[in-house]
Amino acid sequence: MGKRQKGLPSLSRAEWEIMKVIWEDGPMAARDVYERLSEERKWASSTVKTLLGRMVKKGWLDYQQIGNSYLYRAVVAQKKAVWQAICEFSNRVLDGALTPFVAYYAEQKNLTPEDLAQLEKILKRHRRKGGEKDARK
Repeated sequence: MGKRQKGLPSLSRAEWEIMKVIWEDGPMAARDVYERLSEERKWASSTVKTLLGRMVKKGWLDYQQIGNSYLYRAVVAQKKAVWQAICEFSNRVLDGALTPFVAYYAEQKNLTPEDLAQLEKILKRHRRKGGEKDARK
């Protein structure tokens, strides 16, 4: 069974789809993952099983054998996985800078008032944290 390790290998697009299903529904057997994805994807059951096996080897999933079946569960929390993907993208494309990422996204998408309020809330929180650090010096 795979253990969580620092700096896990990246997930492919197909592996992300499987992770989303498992994060949403919790531990699942391979046949249940296949059934959830078979409506959208024309994958064979063997493809799903191969992907699940790779993800166990990469350390993203773990499993428990129950009779003749394997119950797969996420080892990595969704929030942590998303953060890793954003950091990988930022490092690869933007030399680690997040500001251009946020600016590009904001300019290309129609941000809702709720999106803007959320961003403002995050900025205010981080400004307060920064102010606390500066006050200690």
